[in-house]
Amino acid sequence: MGRSRSVESLAVAALLVLAGCGGFVANGVDSSADQPTATGTAADTPSPDAANGTLEVHFINVGQSVATLLVSPDNETMLIDSGDFTDDGEYVLQYLDRQGIDRIDHFVVSHNDADHIGGNAAVIRHYESEENGVGVVYDPGIAASTQTYERYLDAVEVHNVTLYETREGDRIRFSGVETTVLGPPEPYLENRARNENSIVLRIEHGETSFLFTGDAEDDQEAYLVDTYGAALRSTVLKAGHHGSASSTSRSLLDAASPRTVVVSSAYDSQYGHPNNETLQRLAARSVPTYWTATHGDTVLTSNGTAVTVGTQRAAPTDPLSLRSGDPIEPGTTEPVTQRATYLPRSSPRTDTPAATDGGTPTENTSGDLIIDRVHADAAGDDWDNLNDEYVVFRNAGAEPLDMGGWTVSDEADHTYTVPDGFTLDPDETVTLHTGSGTDTDTDLYRGSERPIWNNGGDTVTVIDANNETVLERSY
Repeated sequence: MGRSRSVESLAVAALLVLAGCGGFVANGVDSSADQPTATGTAADTPSPDAANGTLEVHFINVGQSVATLLVSPDNETMLIDSGDFTDDGEYVLQYLDRQGIDRIDHFVVSHNDADHIGGNAAVIRHYESEENGVGVVYDPGIAASTQTYERYLDAVEVHNVTLYETREGDRIRFSGVETTVLGPPEPYLENRARNENSIVLRIEHGETSFLFTGDAEDDQEAYLVDTYGAALRSTVLKAGHHGSASSTSRSLLDAASPRTVVVSSAYDSQYGHPNNETLQRLAARSVPTYWTATHGDTVLTSNGTAVTVGTQRAAPTDPLSLRSGDPIEPGTTEPVTQRATYLPRSSPRTDTPAATDGGTPTENTSGDLIIDRVHADAAGDDWDNLNDEYVVFRNAGAEPLDMGGWTVSDEADHTYTVPDGFTLDPDETVTLHTGSGTDTDTDLYRGSERPIWNNGGDTVTVIDANNETVLERSY
């Protein structure tokens, strides 16, 4: 399915109105045996800890809109939204064609505003007429009185595409990963407001996870936090409502605790997206942020243990510096280059490092030191920008860590020793740069004259002053 793989189309009847989600688990009852599904049985979905292959998440630069392509480890495809009505799916279809996508197995409509369903009709027509079809469309079930919405439903009817009304607790069988539908709830929130009843998805691949909240605002975010709390924790968060001030709230950020955030909106957004209030909330939590308006198409790849981010442009990721980047037009075909790797945020006391000999995992004797971020690929030539190659460590414990004499090494055994007397306070971070500089409480410099961390993957090993392995993580 999905990318350059042909499959037999599902034989299903078109729906003029939204049907119930017969093919999903709802209220604890699995009725999938009575309905066609795009991916087979529940056994096809592995547990989150048993990751195989890679999951790709493509945030397509579509201007003041959003469209996200996911390609699962089993090569199935999911498209979440399709851009604005003003371009009629042009940017999305061009991007999908460049990626060799010949089928959309799962088409998720976060909600029916015209800036999210603008390409729905065009995508359905194209894949049903010229490619290998659309498997299933998932819709939150709240209609819009627009021509864009009417054209979308007409395309569903003409091409006999299955369309499910999708609610919290329903199941999407996206093969190779675990997909959880967290919204909209039953009954709908805020008198059926479309934004506040977006389809919300959390997708897990191994230890990594992605949270997609559509245009959820105050009420739906509050519902999510109250209902799920820490279960919202995700490696990557798509900023709600294009970075609006009414979304990506403090409580949601605290619950999701993302390693990185992606914002999809136009550089010259008439709505001021992303809003400065949102950017300030992200900056207060030191969350690296990617903006499609300046980074262009943004592709995140998870191998189950880490997420690597690639973008078309090397632009600032400090939330308060996003606007200093240069705009990149939608439809630009520049290649994507790897920029950074993020490790999932896990409990430091249960995050046991892997054994180097393939035997019993070694004990995490500190239990408190974790890796927030690995930035292996410096901007430009790595050799000329050594201080942009770095690792960010965090003390996730409740007590200060005396790290004097600890060593940090890579797979090639390039070793750095932390200066005597260096202490990392609780919930504080320190960035270890490859190049030279003056050490501070927040930045250390190993003084190397060559790059250390392998852009294609490496292992970070930390050993304490007693020669005990504190942390060992691969990316």
